[in-house]
Amino acid sequence: MAAPDKMIPHSVEAEEAVLGALLIDPEALFRVTPFLQGDDFYIQKNGWIYEAVLALHERREPVDFVTLCDELERQEQLEEVGGTAYITRLINAVPSAIHVESYGHIVEQAAIRRRLISAASQIAQLAYQEAEEIDLTVDQAEQALFSVSQRRITRDLAPIQEVIRRYYDRIEYLYAHQGEPLGVPTGYTDIDRLLGGFQRSDFIIIAARPSVGKTSLCLSMARNAARHGQHAAIFSLEMSSEQIVQRLVSAETGIDTQRLRLGDLREDEWPLFVQATGKLADLPVYIDDTPSISALQLRTKARRLHAEHGLDLVLVDYLQLMTGDVRSENRVQEVSYISRSLKALARELDLPVVAASQLSRAVEQRTDKKPVLADLRESGSLEQDADVVMFIYRDELYHPDTERQNIADIIVSKHRNGPTGTVQLFFRKRLAQFLDAETRQQPVEFA
Repeated sequence: MAAPDKMIPHSVEAEEAVLGALLIDPEALFRVTPFLQGDDFYIQKNGWIYEAVLALHERREPVDFVTLCDELERQEQLEEVGGTAYITRLINAVPSAIHVESYGHIVEQAAIRRRLISAASQIAQLAYQEAEEIDLTVDQAEQALFSVSQRRITRDLAPIQEVIRRYYDRIEYLYAHQGEPLGVPTGYTDIDRLLGGFQRSDFIIIAARPSVGKTSLCLSMARNAARHGQHAAIFSLEMSSEQIVQRLVSAETGIDTQRLRLGDLREDEWPLFVQATGKLADLPVYIDDTPSISALQLRTKARRLHAEHGLDLVLVDYLQLMTGDVRSENRVQEVSYISRSLKALARELDLPVVAASQLSRAVEQRTDKKPVLADLRESGSLEQDADVVMFIYRDELYHPDTERQNIADIIVSKHRNGPTGTVQLFFRKRLAQFLDAETRQQPVEFA
C-alpha cells in the first residue's frame, strides 16, 4: 500500500528556495549542479523549471524572469507551472542566494529517501515472486539499493592547478618509495615491478595444470597483500577454510602441511606455531569455502564484505569450479558467463579480482610444455575478459633431469596496460611455497 502524499519525503519550501536563488543569482547554479538533477524535485513543475534554467545555461543565455518565462513558453510548460505569477513568487521566496547549497542538499536528501522507498517496494515485489531463483532475487535486490548509492558518486571538475598539485604529490611519493608497487602488492619483487602490483578494477587470471601451484601462489599473494594492510577475500571452492589456514601456517612456520595435519610438532616448534597463528589471526583476510559457489553468490558476498570492511583484493580458487546462474547450452557458455561476472565485479567494486584457472590437456600433448593463451580451458572469453593472464610453468615436472630444479616461471602472457614478460620464483617443494628468488634467477625478460 502506497504511503499518502504527506508522508512522502519532500520539501516544497527548499525546492522553491533553490529555484528562487537561481533566479536571483544565476552563478549559484555552479554550486548545485554537481549534485542536483531535475528529477530530484518532488513537485514536477519545479523540476521543469530547474531543467529550463539548465537549458538556458547550456546555451549560454542569461537566466532571469524574462528568459525563463520564454523558455517555459517554448516548451509549452509556462501555464502548467502556474504562469508568470509563480515565477514571480519564486523570486520573492528567498532574500539572497547565499544558502543555495543548503537548500539544494535538502532537496537531494529528500529525493534519496524517496528512491530508497521505491527500492524497498521493488525489493518487496521481488520477494513475492517465488518462481525466481532466490540468489537472482537477492542480487536484483542489492542492485536496487546499489543504484541509489551509486547515483550519489560524483567527481567535480578540478582546475589544472589542483590536478598538478595532486600529480606532484604523487610523483614525490613514488620517488620516495621507488620499487614499491602502485597497486595491491603481490609480495614478489619482479612481479610487482612488471605489473606495478595488482591494479584496481583489473581481472587477473593465474593459470596452470593441476598440482603445479596455483593455490599456493594465490594464497601467498593474499598473505603478502594482507601484510601490507590490504583487505583480502579468499573464495576457496576446492579446499576447506581449515585447509587454507593450514597452508598459510605452513608457509609462515616452515612446517610442512602433512605434519601440521597430523599435529606432529616437535617441542621447539610449538612457540613458532603459536606465534604464526597469532600473526595470521591479525591479518585482514576473509575466507569463504562454499563449494560450487555461483557467480551471483560470490558477487553478493563480496559486495557485503566490501560494504562492511572495505575490500582491496578478491581471490577465487578456482574458476572452473564455479557455477553459472543462468541455463547455458554448454560449459563454454557457462565459463564465459562466470568470466564476465568476475570482470564486472572487479569494475563494480573497483578492486583487483584474481582467479585461478585450469589449463587444458593440450599442454601435455605437445613437445613444448610452456603454456600459451590458447591453452586457457573451456572458454576463449577468459583471454578476452582478463586484464592480466599469468601462467605457472615448472620445467622439472616435465624434465626431471633439468638444471632448473626448484625454479618456477611466472609467464605474464597478457598485460592489457603494460609489458609482458617472464619472472622466475624459487619453489620449495616440501612446503609447496613460492619465494622471491632475486639471488637465484636470471635477468627478468620484459617485452
